[in-house]
Amino acid sequence: MGLPERIALIKKIEELRGSTVMCFLTGLQQNVPSQIADDSVRVIFDHLLLFPSRPVAKLDLFLCSNGGSGTVPWRLVSLFREFAKSFNVLIPYRAYSAATLIALGADEIVMHPFAELGPIDPTVSNEFNPTEQPTGRRLGISVEDVKAYVTFIKTTVGITHEDELIKAVEALTAKVHPLALGNVERFLAQTRMIARKILRTHMGDADGHTIEEIIENMASKLYFHGHPINRQEAKEDLGLKVTVDLQPNLESAMWELYKEYDTQFSNQVVFNPAGDLAALLPTAPSAQPTPQLQIPGMPAGIQIQGQQPPPQIQREYDLVHAMVESTRLSSKHGTHRRYRMTIPMPGQQAIHEDILAQGWTHSLVQATGSESPQHSTSPAGAPSGADVQQDTTGQQSQPAPETT
Repeated sequence: MGLPERIALIKKIEELRGSTVMCFLTGLQQNVPSQIADDSVRVIFDHLLLFPSRPVAKLDLFLCSNGGSGTVPWRLVSLFREFAKSFNVLIPYRAYSAATLIALGADEIVMHPFAELGPIDPTVSNEFNPTEQPTGRRLGISVEDVKAYVTFIKTTVGITHEDELIKAVEALTAKVHPLALGNVERFLAQTRMIARKILRTHMGDADGHTIEEIIENMASKLYFHGHPINRQEAKEDLGLKVTVDLQPNLESAMWELYKEYDTQFSNQVVFNPAGDLAALLPTAPSAQPTPQLQIPGMPAGIQIQGQQPPPQIQREYDLVHAMVESTRLSSKHGTHRRYRMTIPMPGQQAIHEDILAQGWTHSLVQATGSESPQHSTSPAGAPSGADVQQDTTGQQSQPAPETT
């Protein structure tokens, strides 16, 4: 199955909902860094420009993502409001963090029985964050982890004396740069502000108390950033505008469409280039004979061990990170990567990642659901050969600077 099958399912959902449907998903494949990023806003705008009229009566966003940039949701919700009288979100599976913020801007949140929202407390990273050893990867700091530390000291441990509290804060700043902690507070305030603006697009100032209660629940009271919010909890406990009574044919169509994207992203396959490369090793390096060098003029029987280059194997991958699709256009963001394993000494392995190409490709959808030739937005000379040191899990060592 492929694009024609996805377009047919999108059209079926449009008929069932009486709406115009756009799909926006990022990959969930383990060990593949995929998230909502700023470049997706322009791509989504190009899809909106293809609408036959403006504004459309009802726009449904089919959404699935683990999250990403904390500033994108406000940009997208504002954009959708420009192009639609009614904006709604269809969630087949995960819509975490930044994706949850997008959902908060919807007039209606349609959740599949398997769907999940998540808390909106941000996890932030900048140049002052601590690094992971030995990879050097910047570690994200959860806003709620910092607040929980202070609460633990004051409430659980029972330390209330000012001098002792100062010592507890000094212990924290000894591990985490003070400016990194300041960055945490700044992003917490920004996330709350964005959530407030997004909710007011359809709730208005008259529901100010309700808005603040929703923000407090989703930013602080759920405690754990990874807490999955099912549709009953979202509706009854958080007071969100969630639809849980789906028509059986709509429910099945949403899930069938999600499975099509699940295959496109290879979400069910663990990405493990180190393991793939290790499986390609023909023999152990120690089993390879080392050549003997004979130097002219040196007495017979005296030889020098030759210098053999370390063994190296490689494999290339095409990874899909994000997709935006509607009935007129299909857009896909991906990277072409090469992973190289070198073995400088027996028992030692080094994995290197080369990003050979990256960018968006776009295909116009014909009336039959077939696609026209692709074109790419990757600039000439796009980053290639970017040698990024990898650990054996294959995770990228540079996290996004601003995420939720």
